[in-house]
Amino acid sequence: MQPPQIPMHGAVDLGARRAAANAAPPNGSSSVVIDVTEASFQTDVAERSLTTPVVLDFWASWCGPCKQLSPILEKLAAADGGRWVLAKIDVDANRRLAAAAAVQGIPAVKAVVGGQIVSEFTGAMPEPQVRQWLDEVLRVAAEVLPPGDGMPGAGAQGGGAQGGGMQGRHPGVPEGAPEMAADPGFTEAIEALDRGDLDGAAAAFQGVLERTPGDIQATAGLAQVELLRRTGHLDPARVRRAAAERPDDIEAQCQAADFDLIEGHVEDAFSRLVETVRRTSGEERDRARVHLLTLFDVLGPDDPRVAKARSALASVLF
Repeated sequence: MQPPQIPMHGAVDLGARRAAANAAPPNGSSSVVIDVTEASFQTDVAERSLTTPVVLDFWASWCGPCKQLSPILEKLAAADGGRWVLAKIDVDANRRLAAAAAVQGIPAVKAVVGGQIVSEFTGAMPEPQVRQWLDEVLRVAAEVLPPGDGMPGAGAQGGGAQGGGMQGRHPGVPEGAPEMAADPGFTEAIEALDRGDLDGAAAAFQGVLERTPGDIQATAGLAQVELLRRTGHLDPARVRRAAAERPDDIEAQCQAADFDLIEGHVEDAFSRLVETVRRTSGEERDRARVHLLTLFDVLGPDDPRVAKARSALASVLF
């Protein structure tokens, strides 16, 4: 019986992407032990697991066995030097993640490789047994993940684990969007985004589009990068204040819509620009319309919110 699959899809936290782009670590490295929340799960677990195994440690402050197991996991993560990442999830603060992962009791430990859970156990185990379990996880990861910094010497049997989960989904794909093809440019783009390198991510997505013109996911990925580029220097509070004070300022409304989308308020972003199109004309109307189309690209044509907003846009244009 295969372990249950955790839903790895869902919109990436573009706010976290923006922060990474504005304050990327100098050497592009990250800790082997991280705290994960619902907001950071897509980036820190789903996407990271496409190149490096991620071990989820579901715990709580009141859990005695958790206090026994967590130090063992942290010690082994440090000892393995980045071959895998330990993602600690406080179940009290992240109940939806625990429910999505079918956590029945804690401590619960689940290994995510290529976007799906490949192994798991519940309850505290002594270090030798945990070590044995981890070695088996790393063996599986070596078979399915491409070689790279996270898995030195791993075999390349495709771009991720087979059989569902979040396999190959590119950064920023919303729930329900089609899965990503195996073009290595997507992995390059994800890695560039993880280190805050927007230029590198853009080049990788453009490379995919050169090889596969019109690719929906690469188009969405490039649109996401452009969104992060044009907001990276902006102060969200000032943008929102300007939009509230100047409802007829097209630039202010476009910038506010960008931050609506980054913060996950998709419908607000679309309705803001549809309304701007409705009450403007000429060059200003066209500018708002074109900007709205760029936001449609961020989510992709199959997102139902895009279809709804396209219908709303058509109703005010014609």
